[in-house]
Amino acid sequence: MQFHLDGFKPGDPHIHAAAPSARPHTDAVPEQVDVLIVGCGPAGLTLAAQLAAFPDIRTCIVEQKEGPLQLGQADGIACRTMEMFEAFNFAERVLKEACWINEVTFWKPDEKEPGSIVRHGRVQDTEDGLSEFPHVVLNQARVHDFYLEFMRNSPSRLEPHYARRVADVSVDPAAKDYPVTVRLERTDPAHEGRQETVRARYVVGCDGARSAVRKAIGRQLVGDSANQAWGVMDVLAVTDFPDIRYKSAVQSAAGNLLVIPREGDYLVRLYVEMDKLGEEERVANRGITLDHLVTTAQRILQPYTLEVKEVPWWSVYEIGQRICDKYDDVPAQDAGARMPRVFIAGDACHTHSPKAGQGMNFSMQDTFNLGWKLASVLRGQCSPKLLDTYSQERQVVAQELIDFDREWAKMFSDRAKQVADGAAEGVDPKEFQKYFERHGRFTAGMGTHYKPSLVTGEATHQPLATGFTIGTRFHSAPVVRIADGKPVQLGHAGKADGRWRLYAFAGADRSGLDALCRFLAESPDSPVRRFTPVGQDVDAVFDLRAIFQQPHAELDLGAMPGLLLPRKGRHGLRDYAKVFSPDLKNRQDIFDLRGVDRKQGALVVVRPDQYIAHVLPLAAHRELADFFARFMLPN
Repeated sequence: MQFHLDGFKPGDPHIHAAAPSARPHTDAVPEQVDVLIVGCGPAGLTLAAQLAAFPDIRTCIVEQKEGPLQLGQADGIACRTMEMFEAFNFAERVLKEACWINEVTFWKPDEKEPGSIVRHGRVQDTEDGLSEFPHVVLNQARVHDFYLEFMRNSPSRLEPHYARRVADVSVDPAAKDYPVTVRLERTDPAHEGRQETVRARYVVGCDGARSAVRKAIGRQLVGDSANQAWGVMDVLAVTDFPDIRYKSAVQSAAGNLLVIPREGDYLVRLYVEMDKLGEEERVANRGITLDHLVTTAQRILQPYTLEVKEVPWWSVYEIGQRICDKYDDVPAQDAGARMPRVFIAGDACHTHSPKAGQGMNFSMQDTFNLGWKLASVLRGQCSPKLLDTYSQERQVVAQELIDFDREWAKMFSDRAKQVADGAAEGVDPKEFQKYFERHGRFTAGMGTHYKPSLVTGEATHQPLATGFTIGTRFHSAPVVRIADGKPVQLGHAGKADGRWRLYAFAGADRSGLDALCRFLAESPDSPVRRFTPVGQDVDAVFDLRAIFQQPHAELDLGAMPGLLLPRKGRHGLRDYAKVFSPDLKNRQDIFDLRGVDRKQGALVVVRPDQYIAHVLPLAAHRELADFFARFMLPN
């Protein structure tokens, strides 16, 4: 972590100095804002935390509930989400508190005693090398706490306004400034019924499956229900079931159950298969009680016992998958001719079963995608056409998730295969396990692959770095910082600060990398020179990092190009964290791990949301310049 750039400051380095433009939080919402976020769920807070880093962007976030979340419902945190949390500097805190999901066990009916269950399989939860982070489980409210703290400590000192319900959203496409008007109604007892009006440049609805923002722009969730009721409960229980601290998928003659161990070493979540619903029946019509859930779980786990002592939270739901065809307010016939002003994210535009653990995770990735785009447009760095890519990218990958979830949920609700009347019925437990293993990358959050677009290049030069697939997230690897010999993860340079990362991997000699640095520093066509605002640090928009093939002790830091030792801040201090070598001591050579061409080297261009935008030869100066010229605005 870097700090003291603009002068020595004692105390917690996570607490940034308040920007001169930061305004004290008041009870009343502001009348005009750049971005109004509706909803303090995971999607809304991810977006708010990103925008809080930019004090020149006025952001307001409102929430219908009267205060912060106390007890979460979506608590599984995928590996990819942990990578994102690292960008907000609280991944280590999550790791310390969370329950780590290391292995998954599978149970089926005992062939000798079909009324009892036996373990038939055990697999790693995620494959080796998939991420530097594990899959963990933590109360969703704690994730909210970390985001809220990040926002409070940001230069803009952003805090939510609670007890606000959206009454109306209207857009005036002809308005040049603040074209969105939102009427809010206060719900707290002291001000109940009082109305407030906020005018915004952009509005983002992160207000859940019953989204008022979605309804206001005429979008609909479309899909179907599996007509299957499930119960879920967090319990403190005494049991002799041996895998209660493993993630366990149980298929029994009495139904199916999923065990998710929780943080603290005692709490456990149980997803319990309940009744099949009629074609037009809703789960609320069944009147399923907590006692019903407990009794069903006890029956499924036989011959093991389950004595429930305390239930902090429980619910009943029906499985369904629904999605919107578009995530903004621009009608299909106006696409490309009109700029979007209202967006929806998270459950407001896609819902699915909790079995794959992707609800919260996927929602946060929605707004991690949108946040840097909004900031880039509002700060005058990029053309507004950049905003069209949000719906284009996220709707497509959400549909892929919906398709996966539909099949996964169906298999999970099927009975274990058994022979009845000479015909095989249900799902083979071994096939169920294989399906889990085959789709492990999807459940780890690594299934997203953006197609070529305005901000994602073609795979013309992909062979130069086969392990850095264009359109997927940047897969970090260990490296050694040359300045001090410190082992670090290269991907952890990608913070949630709106900057592009340029990772330049040197070839067999330094000539290609040196020439790239000269181009970026001196050429009038250089993206660094064209798109970095005057008066800002040279890496304010493009953060160049170099990775050499030699051991760190064999490299002369003083002989590096000036762009790799930039002078920054009000004192003109040098940044020594730009140059790296492979971690040869631990046999973790990033060139081998990620298939980087040793002879030619490669330039890996990474977006502010940690997804790979391009892989280019080091000498492809024109291609690099042309790529950014498609959507960035000259300084």
